[in-house]
Amino acid sequence: MPELPAGLEWIPATDDETMTEYLEIAFGDDDNVYIRENINPGKVVITTKTKWDAFVLGVQAGEFDHFVEGLDD
Repeated sequence: MPELPAGLEWIPATDDETMTEYLEIAFGDDDNVYIRENINPGKVVITTKTKWDAFVLGVQAGEFDHFVEGLDD
């Protein structure tokens, strides 16, 4: 695994304090976005800010809704 930049500020992807497992996101000064699970912080996925922004816009536009169909049932 590549060495992570020092001083990353990990942001929980939830504001539900009862959740025990969730994703954490950190934005590096190197224009990369770092994603990890709080229960497995040593395994980090790295993407670019441009790809992250495209993903977030896709989520907002409903492009990934088919992945979660039926979860609210």
